[in-house]
Amino acid sequence: MERHSTSWLGVAESTLRLTPPTALLSTARSLLAEHVHARHVSLLLADYGLSVLQPVTHLPETGEVTAVRDGSPAGRAFTSQTPVVEVTDQPGIVRTHLPITARGDRIGILSVDLPESAAQGTRGVLDLATFATALGHELLVADHVTDLYLQARRRRRLTLAAEMQWQLLPGRGFETDEFTLGAHLEPAYAVGGDNFDWSVTDESLTVTVTDGQGHGIQAALLTSLTVNALRNARRAGISLEDQACLADQAVYGEYAGQVSAPTLLLRVDLATGRARAVDAGSPQLFRHRQGTVEQIELDAQLPLGMFEETQYQEEQFTLEPGDRLIIVSSGVHASRNTAGSSFGELALRETVAAARGASTHEAARAVVDGLMQHHGDEELSSDAAVLCLDWRGRTTPAA
Repeated sequence: MERHSTSWLGVAESTLRLTPPTALLSTARSLLAEHVHARHVSLLLADYGLSVLQPVTHLPETGEVTAVRDGSPAGRAFTSQTPVVEVTDQPGIVRTHLPITARGDRIGILSVDLPESAAQGTRGVLDLATFATALGHELLVADHVTDLYLQARRRRRLTLAAEMQWQLLPGRGFETDEFTLGAHLEPAYAVGGDNFDWSVTDESLTVTVTDGQGHGIQAALLTSLTVNALRNARRAGISLEDQACLADQAVYGEYAGQVSAPTLLLRVDLATGRARAVDAGSPQLFRHRQGTVEQIELDAQLPLGMFEETQYQEEQFTLEPGDRLIIVSSGVHASRNTAGSSFGELALRETVAAARGASTHEAARAVVDGLMQHHGDEELSSDAAVLCLDWRGRTTPAA
């Protein structure tokens, strides 16, 4: 049985790779019907706000949505990132909800109705989870050549500024042996200037959070220039402080100091946990260690692009296994509600502490939820970016 399951998975993964991007769902249905006798297969994609799962029907259309946090089996599978098996009203048939995730980036849920015996076989749900992961990788590749799945994720139309920002992001999560990243951006359908970015090598992780000034298209253009300038400098292999200097020159060269891009730059050595940081503006950094939440105080330096040829200096601190870092843009820590009350450091620390038991992704979402409760509204008027890093550290030397 194990040899058979391995065999069908290999065939299935090869078939998915060769499938036209627009036919991934129909191919997945055919494969699961053939190999595990699936009766019904649904693809549910997480929307941009990570608040609902939208079943794909006739692409790019979607069916009735399922709220992520309403306690439904599909919602539990998505938030916990573990398969959930649901008993159906059909005798002998179970519905298995499988997270679709690619290297820590949560995409949605694959729901499969199949005979109970197939879900409880030698490998059962484990094989189905492997299949869902393979499908997730193909969906990410498909997004480069077709708009269908991007359209199917939308509850409503994105603003042009938001379209630009979402295309600029590396994803909403990433995972390796040493760490897990999870990030959230609001207002998801109208964000303008806030952004997060990351890149990993065998030796280090580099993270930036940018808080582009202004609103709408102008903010998105400023942030796009800043992020691409930072990427260009990073790919040149230079130090973190020199990356800040070159990005500063690029922004100043375009805007002559009329606007700036506050940015926090962070590089973590994967072998030692030693972190280097450049605080070029307003994003703030918090650390949760052994039950205590504290802000990591960095020397506030000038935002990128404010003056010509600004020089930046790195600062250092060390991460320990079990540490959680939370980086928030000014749209979080400086946000005020209609009564003029600031969300502030105390509320942030309490929210981060309350989310300690949550996953990396859900911890980032919890900060945004706390901010929305503070404002008493489902959608924020200002951009808010939250990035969460759970650090495990390296236990064995890199190959």
